[in-house]
Amino acid sequence: MRYWHGVVITLIMSLGMLHPAMQTGSMAAAPEPAESVPAEDYPFYDLAVEDKFLTSQTKLVVIERMTATHLHPDEPQVPTLAWFAQREYFDGRLPQDLLRDFVAKNQRPSRLDMRFGFGVRYRFMTGEGGGDTETSVPVIPAAWFVQQEGGAPDVIDRLAFSRVGLSLRANQALLYVANPRPDGTGAGFLLWFVRQQKIWSLLDTEVLWVSRPDQDPSGRR
Repeated sequence: MRYWHGVVITLIMSLGMLHPAMQTGSMAAAPEPAESVPAEDYPFYDLAVEDKFLTSQTKLVVIERMTATHLHPDEPQVPTLAWFAQREYFDGRLPQDLLRDFVAKNQRPSRLDMRFGFGVRYRFMTGEGGGDTETSVPVIPAAWFVQQEGGAPDVIDRLAFSRVGLSLRANQALLYVANPRPDGTGAGFLLWFVRQQKIWSLLDTEVLWVSRPDQDPSGRR
């Protein structure tokens, strides 16, 4: 009896040691939290907003909280060097080291934080959901989402940014910005920046896609 008593105790202890491992294996792995966009990217976001979107009437900018990894509505894959080679944006003048960095940084979405400095109020939204309460920026009533007569809309809804690619010498930068509007219109752009004497400026812009109510995102009727 003493022998069998010892065997039973040993089995119980063994099962107790195995149980956590079995339990861990049966549980789905928790998704990794998205990393935050580093501070070095935000000056390029500010330049893009100021140069391409802001007007004297702009009161609010709505920004997609997570960075964009798809550069065309009809092409849901993440960017690759082969994808860029097929399209030859900017007549194929983009340096390969700049493209490699852009591609590497945009394989997964990152989280944008309150680091924008383009001088107009902004708030974040995620997908089709409501405003992000973390921003503490007042929510603008729906009645404000109208176009003023003879002028530009006073609310930009919305902008989606990629991560910023940098050349090895950190003297060139590449950024994707999309402006998919609630009415189904919109466009996506690649912005090519250069640095001269420590000052960054927009060198060139490539339109990747345009969407109108009577057209698909590629521009075909």
